[in-house]
Amino acid sequence: MSDRRAQGLPSGGGDGTRAVRAGLPEPVKYEPTLPGPVFAAHYHLPGEPTGPYTYGRDENPTWTHLERAIGELEAPAEDGVETLVFASGMAATSSVLFSQLRAGDAVVLPSDGYQALPLVRAQLEAYGIEVRTAPTGGDTQLGVLDGAKLLWIETPSNPGLDVCDIRRLVSEAHARGALVAVDNTLATPLGQRPLELGADFSVASGTKQLTGHGDVLLGYVAGRDAEAMAAVRRWRKIAGAIPGPMEAWLAHRSLATLHLRVERQNATALAVAEALRDWPEELGVRYPGLPDDPSHLVASRQMRRYGCVVSFTLPTRARAERFLDALRLVDDATSFGGVRSTAERRGRWGGDAVPEGFIRMSVGAEDPEDLVADVLSALDQSAQ
Repeated sequence: MSDRRAQGLPSGGGDGTRAVRAGLPEPVKYEPTLPGPVFAAHYHLPGEPTGPYTYGRDENPTWTHLERAIGELEAPAEDGVETLVFASGMAATSSVLFSQLRAGDAVVLPSDGYQALPLVRAQLEAYGIEVRTAPTGGDTQLGVLDGAKLLWIETPSNPGLDVCDIRRLVSEAHARGALVAVDNTLATPLGQRPLELGADFSVASGTKQLTGHGDVLLGYVAGRDAEAMAAVRRWRKIAGAIPGPMEAWLAHRSLATLHLRVERQNATALAVAEALRDWPEELGVRYPGLPDDPSHLVASRQMRRYGCVVSFTLPTRARAERFLDALRLVDDATSFGGVRSTAERRGRWGGDAVPEGFIRMSVGAEDPEDLVADVLSALDQSAQ
């Protein structure tokens, strides 16, 4: 990302300007602003392999543009931050955990994090790594941190939307010799910048709001420690968990509208959360942007935007299923962050400790009035 000044990108530019310009190469007369995807398994390589591109599993020019772009969004004020893209968010997550930990090490994971983390835990333990867990809220991971090599934070948590104090956890972890990785998927770099808050790694699934159209699987890791990132890069090479050039190009193309999408979706998510909060039934609504949400105070200190996900709980599984069936503008689908709103009864997967009627809703880019009306109508219909 060190060449952003050469592109004329203002160091103090706003999020919209940065999202539109991020990662673009120097303009070349008659060439496209964003070069098309490069499809290459190998490159011309006479003599010693000293150039930037040697083999398609290791490097690709399309990745380079995207990695620079994400780095500019994750850490716009810093040089020396490296970003690596992966085939999926779980590929990115695995690269950090399995490149930094060895048999005999201890790692702290959130007990209320993404539902694939229990699978990761089982694999880590199979490799002789001690796994400790604690909930996100209340910074309770601090209680099991002593002697750990790595602290993995997910904030806001998915799907419960609890928040922990990143600065506090980073300070305590570093004082005890532990690295810190933050899953920044739900917040996006426009909502939260973990590296600026002191974290060693910012990790995310680009499948979600970063790309925003529900048609790309992607992940990334951003970090400033050269040795740690070299290990992540080595793991990517070993596992071969690389994105295709078309996926990388689509992701970069999508970044140009990230600011527009995030602004619209965050504003509408707050409107939906407020409407749910004011519904006559008690729904246990969670959204960090609500002033009365348990996470709001901490979130307001470290988040610049609160995300597009709202969660709430209906009394029974049957009521939740009737609600989802009554929605007309919201697709019953997993994942989140897309321009089309989605919702699901999260308990159907069996991997989250949530009530049977728990709903995770991802707010899209529809007109706020239409979306709120659809949600309230579905609540009314499902209650009958």
